Amino acid sequence: MTHSLLQVLRHLERRGHDALVVAPRSGPIDRTLYGAEPVLLPSVPLPSYPDVRVTLASTHKLATILRGHEADVVHLASPFVLGWRGVLAAEAADIPSVAVYQTDIPSYAERYGIPGAAPVLTRHLGKLHRRADLTLAPSTSALDRLESLGVDRLALWRRGVDTERFAPGRRSRRWRREVAPDGEIVVGYVGRLAPEKQVEDLRVIADLPGVRLVIVGDGPDRPALERLLPTAHFAGFLGGDELARAMASFDVFVHPGESETFCQTIQEAMASGVPVVATGAGGPLDLVHSSRDGWLYRPGDLAELRSRVLDLTGDDAKRRAFSVRAREAVAGRGWDRLGDELIEHYEGAVALRRATRGERVGRVRRTRDAVSRSAVGERAADVPTSAPIASPRWRRYVAVGDSLTEGLCDASRVPAGEYRGWADRLAMLLALTTPAAEQVGYANLAVRSRRVDDAVTVQMPHAVGLGADLVTVLIGANDLVGRRVEPDALADRLDAAVRKLRATGCDVLLVTPFMPRRPATRLFAARFARFNARLRALAAETGSMLVDVDTMPELVGHDRWAEDRVHLNSAGHRGLAYAAARVLGVPDAQELGALERAVHAVEPVDEVSDDRTVGDLEWLRRHAAPWIVRRLQGRTAGDGRVAKRPDLLPIAVAADPSPGPTPMRRARRLG
Repeated sequence: MTHSLLQVLRHLERRGHDALVVAPRSGPIDRTLYGAEPVLLPSVPLPSYPDVRVTLASTHKLATILRGHEADVVHLASPFVLGWRGVLAAEAADIPSVAVYQTDIPSYAERYGIPGAAPVLTRHLGKLHRRADLTLAPSTSALDRLESLGVDRLALWRRGVDTERFAPGRRSRRWRREVAPDGEIVVGYVGRLAPEKQVEDLRVIADLPGVRLVIVGDGPDRPALERLLPTAHFAGFLGGDELARAMASFDVFVHPGESETFCQTIQEAMASGVPVVATGAGGPLDLVHSSRDGWLYRPGDLAELRSRVLDLTGDDAKRRAFSVRAREAVAGRGWDRLGDELIEHYEGAVALRRATRGERVGRVRRTRDAVSRSAVGERAADVPTSAPIASPRWRRYVAVGDSLTEGLCDASRVPAGEYRGWADRLAMLLALTTPAAEQVGYANLAVRSRRVDDAVTVQMPHAVGLGADLVTVLIGANDLVGRRVEPDALADRLDAAVRKLRATGCDVLLVTPFMPRRPATRLFAARFARFNARLRALAAETGSMLVDVDTMPELVGHDRWAEDRVHLNSAGHRGLAYAAARVLGVPDAQELGALERAVHAVEPVDEVSDDRTVGDLEWLRRHAAPWIVRRLQGRTAGDGRVAKRPDLLPIAVAADPSPGPTPMRRARRLG
């Protein structure tokens, strides 16, 4: 955070701007502020973390300081305590404020074991950012987090990386000999040694054969971590060129923290040509492309963390390939570019305040750098922050797949014996956000128990025949749980079919197949992981979009499965539909999802709903036994069945008599 702020000050100086830094006093300033004038206020240490200082300066005092500087804009760096006073002072001085969201304080409170603090801090966080004229978030997950708190004046502003300082050429044999004298593979972590970083999770890789774990950083948890990880090398705090040398000398970089809004050290590792293993939550989702320049693992799954690190430490060729791609992934992310973007945000906030003097500004449409939330593949170039997200353009949508896409166990608000499913819900969202004068045609070709062969030989050619301009594909789970299966061969079959679809000009949204997280499913985990890695590569190579369920564990939580334990319940289908909608760039998908969740949260659970759970004996009788019988007889549940919606039919959307229908208003009518 400090490094980012110093880079901003350096860029402002280069562009001829005058900066004033208001901060808690915590000792002498030992770094250049690039011409910025410092105002240091009395502060006290945070009891549980004395390196963090807190100041309670009055709003009047801060407003006086801002007026004295004749400030054009107030930059609130990681605002919370001083930042709250700062946003009030900016209002009092009639100066636009730009808040930079960098730290998930409520999550930190939970890690520090402060009982009952998280809800209070969450409310404060939302109130502060709603008060600012503009909030800049560093990642798509941070945007989602802030939107869930009702913050609507948002824009995406990532972090730059010094690609000259952090570079593969900094790699040092001497440094490696000092930390790994026996020539071990060096796996490193860089960051604070504090509860929110979850460094203790690294215990699962500390005993890997031929691996030396190196921990760079300092903080309150260091004594405990040294006891927990006696074989690790603790290098202490490093900065500047020392840090760059250490980073480039790693073979693998690992970061287990689940509360990162961005994670700058991941970028620095990638710039250094070091592949990354990080948790699939928060900021790392936007930085690490699984199976290309590193791996993301499911949050909390330490066995997967260990296996991902082992995968890279045990394969020199893969590690070298990932290293090259890691460096390529951060090309063009220099601080000059990000600094100019920040100044544009400042100018936008100033223009908004001038245009709406005396009243709160309206919504600033946030922007993302691509419609895909894939954990692999190159993202599209950033669009200007003032550009709105384009409305979906598709008018002929066809869904391809098996029982999940057919919608089994999603019986919400449909006649008995029928199912909705995530694809039906997605089609409705597309229709809701399409101009009233146009219609969306929708066909669902999915049939339960179908496999990849049926999808590529029957369903996908049918989609081409229907003239589809959007096809969603969720297939493969039935193949992958079979007795004999080669995930690569299976992926090759799907690869060829997707390329044919793309050659017609059709857009394709791939969804990685998934399983419930139960002990029995671990038998197939490696197959699913291999197949999904190929899907990520396919999406990147063909320009397809991707819903990577592995990186969104909330979609397959224990509460998302139906009574039969193998299909999603209504909540699961809703979650997958809105995840797909966000990938497609459906306007207001986040708000529509929150609205539907709110509606269903107050509805009683139907006693005959498929969302309920049953005991093991009842489950065996009702679900497992019939499946076993069918398998023994060589039958499937889909034998003799045809697609429920084989032709393109228009989606009926209820008319709204109120003027100027918006997606939210029309959705309210459907509720």
